[in-house]
Amino acid sequence: LYTVNLFYFILFYFILFYFIIFSWNLTLSPRLGCSGVISVHCNLCLLGLMKYEEVLSTFVKLDVTKPISDEHITVTDTTFSGVPVRLYLPKRKSERQRPAVIYLHGGAFIIGKNSAYDLLNRETANKLDAVVLGVDFRLSPQYYFPAPIEDVLSVVKFFLQDKILERYRVDPMRICIAGDSCGATLTATVTQLLKNDPVFKNKIKAQALIYPALQVLDSLVPSQQENEHGPLLTRDMAIKMACLYLTRDEALPQAMRKNQHMPQESRHLLKFVNWSNFLPDKYKKNYIYMKPVLGRLNLSYPALLDSRLSPLLVNDSQLQKCPLTYIVTCQYDILRDDGLMYVTRLQNVGVNVVHDHLEDGFHGALSFMSSPFYLQLGIRIKDKYISWLEENL
Repeated sequence: LYTVNLFYFILFYFILFYFIIFSWNLTLSPRLGCSGVISVHCNLCLLGLMKYEEVLSTFVKLDVTKPISDEHITVTDTTFSGVPVRLYLPKRKSERQRPAVIYLHGGAFIIGKNSAYDLLNRETANKLDAVVLGVDFRLSPQYYFPAPIEDVLSVVKFFLQDKILERYRVDPMRICIAGDSCGATLTATVTQLLKNDPVFKNKIKAQALIYPALQVLDSLVPSQQENEHGPLLTRDMAIKMACLYLTRDEALPQAMRKNQHMPQESRHLLKFVNWSNFLPDKYKKNYIYMKPVLGRLNLSYPALLDSRLSPLLVNDSQLQKCPLTYIVTCQYDILRDDGLMYVTRLQNVGVNVVHDHLEDGFHGALSFMSSPFYLQLGIRIKDKYISWLEENL
């Protein structure tokens, strides 16, 4: 099932060798307990061979799989409402309706395929006897915000139709939306939107967010300062990729690096992402809260004020509508504090939240759960996620 295309295998190691010799500053981090995880700080502009997003996309292609069924699961690539999806249907007979999980892949909105999560979704379907649906939403920079949100909403609403749920024998009271990284961002956004829709508000039982990105207002929260150089996801890389979701204009990432990208009219939103109010003391350390500098540059990006881009921006009355929630955060992750703030805010309004924080975790670890890139940490995150689903869905 997981045969690596020889061409991409060779290309991967060629690029890796090139980075090591000419472009990458590699440091080992044995404190992560991962037999020396490589922390990468790179300036891809030095390459001159491929665009930044093209290099990342090449790595992702190594883990893409075909829809191959096995003795337990029927796997099919199809479309829902015109959007490509991969469907996992258990073969065993069941007298009762099955739960369903809609999984949204990571990749910073510029890379990724749901088929790269074949192992995770196949195991989820098998262990839970659940219908699992992976979504291939449109990616930037070919398609900007809010195209991925529109795709996911379209797929979810199509799937939640009574006739579709009946076709796949899905229990309408046992449906979860889940995702990692930008997929977790989409999960939070789409769940909030559905909970405000009278037609669908009662059809989502749970949401699962694995190291989510939940705000772009403040680019200097403690976790972004602590983990500026990675591992794997550096602050500069994250800013570049986040900005590619909105524009190719270089002015935005330049301003975001200085935390000077937000307009004056965002002042009333800062209270929703003020980490000094929402982070547990152990994560504040000696950092002192300083508001982002507003209106410094003449930038006009309305999406920066949109809660669909930053789910932390919704008010408490909206958060109260959220369903049972599972959140994974990792200590060595620039996005750690987004997840921690969401945990606090959800708990403050009475939402049932289960939170797993991995002290040896880093962003993207879930991608390292099968050969040729195997880490025990990735297996642990997968097992925690599936165990939570088993207990709560």
